[in-house]
Amino acid sequence: MTTALVTGISGQDGSYLAEQLLERGVRVVGVHRRLSAENFWRIEHLLDRITLRYADLHDGGSLYDLVEEYRPDEVYNLAAQSFVPTSWSQPLLTAEATGLGLVRLLEAIRRVHPSARVYQASSSEMFGNSPDCPQNEGSRFAPASPYACAKLYAHHMALNYRQAYGLFVVSGILFNHESPRRGLEFVTRKVANGVAKIKLNLMGKLKLGDLSPRRDWGFAGDYTRAMQLMLQQDEAETFVVATGTDHSVEDLVRTAFACVDLDWRDHVDIDEGLYRRNEVVRLRGDATLAREVLGWEPAVDFEGLVKRMVGAELERLG
Repeated sequence: MTTALVTGISGQDGSYLAEQLLERGVRVVGVHRRLSAENFWRIEHLLDRITLRYADLHDGGSLYDLVEEYRPDEVYNLAAQSFVPTSWSQPLLTAEATGLGLVRLLEAIRRVHPSARVYQASSSEMFGNSPDCPQNEGSRFAPASPYACAKLYAHHMALNYRQAYGLFVVSGILFNHESPRRGLEFVTRKVANGVAKIKLNLMGKLKLGDLSPRRDWGFAGDYTRAMQLMLQQDEAETFVVATGTDHSVEDLVRTAFACVDLDWRDHVDIDEGLYRRNEVVRLRGDATLAREVLGWEPAVDFEGLVKRMVGAELERLG
């Protein structure tokens, strides 16, 4: 039986990936940090079908022991400090977890089980305000936050371990991908949750920051399919995963309120205190390589994604 080691399994991507791996008949070993209060709501329905192990990307010894015990065929590194605003208030933590964490994991794999195939979760935030648009695998990087800088460091280290040691390490440069399992701190879930609360008379106004930034938003479950396809190839490569279309935050808000037949302008207040430092203006991906080599296509479009998220919030709250 194929064994897959998944860091960050309790997060949005980890939960969808675990479901899909189990459907393939893969043994799933999920890695999570020891916390005072466990956060397993996304994978609660999977707990009797997966193996959970404590380890930490800050602790190379715990990763070494984990790789030695399970000798996984596939490793998916999804764990990170992934919220951009937090990376400004905690840049060192972000660098340690999001950047150096991968190096500790790759060192464990190199020394213990170098035949493992590794997926590194890179991010479209690495492009920042690059003059190239849409962005593909050859576009210039211009990271605009500590999070993006940490991701870019890990991205380059993945490539170095591939070239220097012959490890099978792929990087998926994933553009924004969302779902009903997104954390409430992210704007897509914040909007969906706010719309549902306003519709159910549980909240008066939704406070938001800058509505002009544009993002290429897709469905997380589509993107975790692409991760697996990358590890099935004959050679390790870097792939951009994106829908190829971008929408503004205002588009997101308008579409979400339209799902419940409300005009967003009546229910949204703009708070300049919520504007992001050094904001990235526009991200739109070109996933031509993923389509041609992996045969990957997104199944959920922007409107379908927003409808799915708002519907899930209405169900939770109602």
